[in-house]
Amino acid sequence: MSDAWPRADSSEPITLPQDFSAYVANIGIKDTTVDLVVVAAERSCPAAGVFTRSRFAGPSVVVSREHVADRNARAVVVISKNANVATGAEGLANAHEVVEGVADALGCPVDEVLLASTGVIGRQYPMQRVRAGIAALADRREAFGGASALDVAQGIMTTDTVAKIAAARIQGSDATVVGVAKGVGMIEPDMATLITLIFTDADVEPADLDDIFRRVIDRTFNCVSIDTDTSTSDTAIVLANRAAGPVDLAAFETALGDVALSLTKQVARDGEGAETLIEVVVDGARDDAQAKRVAKAVVNSPLVKTAVHGADPNWGRVAMAVGKCSDDTDIDESAVVIRFGTRECYPVRVDEQGLASLSEYLRGDEVQIHVSLGIADGTATVWGCDLTDGYVRINADYTT
Repeated sequence: MSDAWPRADSSEPITLPQDFSAYVANIGIKDTTVDLVVVAAERSCPAAGVFTRSRFAGPSVVVSREHVADRNARAVVVISKNANVATGAEGLANAHEVVEGVADALGCPVDEVLLASTGVIGRQYPMQRVRAGIAALADRREAFGGASALDVAQGIMTTDTVAKIAAARIQGSDATVVGVAKGVGMIEPDMATLITLIFTDADVEPADLDDIFRRVIDRTFNCVSIDTDTSTSDTAIVLANRAAGPVDLAAFETALGDVALSLTKQVARDGEGAETLIEVVVDGARDDAQAKRVAKAVVNSPLVKTAVHGADPNWGRVAMAVGKCSDDTDIDESAVVIRFGTRECYPVRVDEQGLASLSEYLRGDEVQIHVSLGIADGTATVWGCDLTDGYVRINADYTT
């Protein structure tokens, strides 16, 4: 194991991998918190990215898809608290201006700069403030390196209540993987999810990096859901600057996976208004794809989410969610087993004492729902959170 550790609550700054530098600043997008983040390698390096499939994909996604297509990049810039989505030709031109300005400041080709944005949809960047912020970046090149990974994690937040950060050392080497993420709402990934930036000093070939990153994304970020809503700005990027030399690819995938899994759980735990992390395990499926489909049906069910929030061991809602997968005709209710934690609820019925014990279990800050389909050996694990009145309040008041 690579021993990944989440460190969002640590007082000890987490350093980015060697030969990465960061700059964070407030440029007045919405308030006085940091809203401009730039992380750069010393030179162009292997890169990979996966993005939303939304038909309303933002200009940041359009630009980054184009720039990472050759699997090389040098820097990523994030503007938070403004998504710059559904802003037409002007919004796309503004996105291009941002990456051009950052490229000029770094002295690198424009297509080596990637862009991510997060925040309110339908509003143009306040370009006077953005231009001033990029000009300050150009004037303060010496400021690069003064920001920690935690500063970067805090700088990309919107309605997040905590910064999300994780790190791991790659076994058998001195190389590290450090990742940050943001996102607590509008989360049902259809590629990756939210915004996550991962940096490593491992020497990994571009094609290998792309393949490994996509596999890791599929079993981590693609397995988290807060509210079934796919963002217009979902962006996941990894840069590998080669500074620590070659690594074993299996060990690299383990470390990258551990970091991504930690961030995935941190996102699920911090879902808007969330009080409980829900883990849904489905096994005995026809294949892994079916297992994930059923698990997502359970974790996305508002009735399951509210039952968990109310500490109500209503296994019937889990059965309902499994049953919604009506195209999976090989699911037979007589073969299905449902558990809360390790306690079987169906088909073995739970007595009153058992229900009281399960209710107490559901009051914990982490709950597992386990469904065995009894078909074959497909498995999947997904993560989400309970549904609270806090979620409704946050999103009812979001733009006001």
